[in-house]
Amino acid sequence: MNQKIERMKELSRILTEAGKAYYQEDREIMSNLEYDKLYDELLGLEKDTGIVLTGSPTMRVGYESLEELPKERHETPMLSLDKTKEVEGLKSFVGSHQTLVSWKLDGLTVVLTYQGGALVKAVTRGNGEIGEVITNNARVFQNIPLRIAYQGELILRGEAVISYTDFERINEETVDADAKYKNPRNLCSGSVRQLNNEITAKRKVRFYAFALVKAEGVDFENSRQKQFEWMKSQGFDVVEYRMADADTMEETVQYFADKIQHFDIPSDGLVLTYDNISYGQSLGRTAKFPRDSIAFKWRDEIRETKLLEIEWSPSRTGLINPVAIFEPVELEGTTVSRASVHNLSIMKGLELGIGDTVTVYKANMIIPQIADNLTRSGKIVIPDICPACGGKTKIQSIRDVETLYCANESCSAKKIKSYTLFVSRDALNIEGLSEATLEKFITHGFIHTYADIFRLERHHDEIVTLEGFGEKSYANLISSIETASHTTLPRLLYGLGIPGIGVANARMICRQFDYDLNRIRSATSEELAEVDGIGEVLASAIVMYFADEENARNLELLLPRLEIEQPVLGTSEEDLTYSGKTFVITGTVEHFQNRNELKAYIESKGGKVTGSVTKKTDYLINNDTTSTSSKNKKAKELNIPIISEEEFLKL
Repeated sequence: MNQKIERMKELSRILTEAGKAYYQEDREIMSNLEYDKLYDELLGLEKDTGIVLTGSPTMRVGYESLEELPKERHETPMLSLDKTKEVEGLKSFVGSHQTLVSWKLDGLTVVLTYQGGALVKAVTRGNGEIGEVITNNARVFQNIPLRIAYQGELILRGEAVISYTDFERINEETVDADAKYKNPRNLCSGSVRQLNNEITAKRKVRFYAFALVKAEGVDFENSRQKQFEWMKSQGFDVVEYRMADADTMEETVQYFADKIQHFDIPSDGLVLTYDNISYGQSLGRTAKFPRDSIAFKWRDEIRETKLLEIEWSPSRTGLINPVAIFEPVELEGTTVSRASVHNLSIMKGLELGIGDTVTVYKANMIIPQIADNLTRSGKIVIPDICPACGGKTKIQSIRDVETLYCANESCSAKKIKSYTLFVSRDALNIEGLSEATLEKFITHGFIHTYADIFRLERHHDEIVTLEGFGEKSYANLISSIETASHTTLPRLLYGLGIPGIGVANARMICRQFDYDLNRIRSATSEELAEVDGIGEVLASAIVMYFADEENARNLELLLPRLEIEQPVLGTSEEDLTYSGKTFVITGTVEHFQNRNELKAYIESKGGKVTGSVTKKTDYLINNDTTSTSSKNKKAKELNIPIISEEEFLKL
């Protein structure tokens, strides 16, 4: 069974890649005959096993939005686990019994219920007694089966997680520094609890089962390991585990400790559970913990080092964070030399001073932190001048937590958000200018306006000496800036950061004004409001932006540095295939990555996409043309054609 499931996963991946290449990238990586052969093989395996995995090309899972997440009480309370940081404590817990040792994943616990082979309910842990119903979102997790072979009622628990790789990708794509997530667990929690499950799907949440609660009629031979193997046979990914007794406990813990150095899924320890189900259940529970399991928390590796300086790091909100710089030490296999101190209250509590001997560790073996200050000289001077702009600083106290802020409303560090948008992929697309690098350049006074980005060669000598830079990095950056100076007007208009103007309506504005920037800058609110998708509010925002003297001055400085591509208008009918046509998109899509990508495609060819069906709608795109959804009904009432993606692409 497991071999068949692995083959199904492989086929799903191959077919998905082939479909994306064919429909989205206009290239063919396999013949139609080969595709059909693999598709039929997958379909046969699904019928044979009774299992359909998430993301299978044979299934369509539509996106839905909810007004709120309903709450539901768990049948049995979900208790926390007792904890230890000592391997000897684990040996004592094990005694003469066999245990199942698995990762303690750091995500959001979710309870899944299947009936008649179908997923019918998913509920978060919540406070242990009452959780939120997230069935809508669980259906778009990356790896849970939508159908299973077992037809009875199945209840199991697992952890919803987002990998470090996906966490970093999502944060890189998040332009607003304040909107970036602090860690994968917070991101996962927010993703799992979205009201719109299209957002959940994009976040690539995965689910790993760690406990079977109910599966009547199945003989597990009184073994937790058998339960894990059975869950695998139903198509679930389970947490990695190893069997261990008191004699093998040290080597088992070491196995996981070695592996976590490069483990892509957040984990804050291990869980031990007695393999003997009836024995574990006979132990009962305390008021707070079950007695059949225990958690092992990683013992933090602590090193002594010397504090060299406090770096005051300003952010776009004006908050100035203290960062401790210390002599490099080896921690958990990597060299670290800096750690955030978070705020003034923590810094004062540690009584930090330059030259003090401090102890440092990695929280959860990942994030460097200061554990203690052995010297406690308390000699740090809090700056009264902002390191970014030279303006005065002020100390704010909220709920007894003191933080340092820059009082200058025009502080250059506060402009980081606008610069980050300006260099982002859909705007000027300058590689090598991350938010951290921009912040560094602004702090050093290299950048005051957008035009300064295209004059960074003036600061060659200083840049090549900065941490993380050298001649090669500098040369790559300058090359990227040179490439970016050849751009298009929609990219520039979007990159200026005019409130409410995104990629799509920047294109529409440029098209309406024949790609003439001077006409756009001098347009009235009434003229701008005539552009599809631009109402009175956005039109006023655009007029106010260009009327602002500082914005106008910065744009005048920037324009001589750019070579703006002028499209040849009216020579290609294909470029404006959908000009004058209004579309509504509903349901799931197959040939595009998501509905937003289809929307962007339509707009790039002159069309308009709206959210509701009206008499002005020309086409409703829905792959399920026979659906009885409200949009389909409305389209039929108004005699508006309902077309599939295939039909749309043939228009």
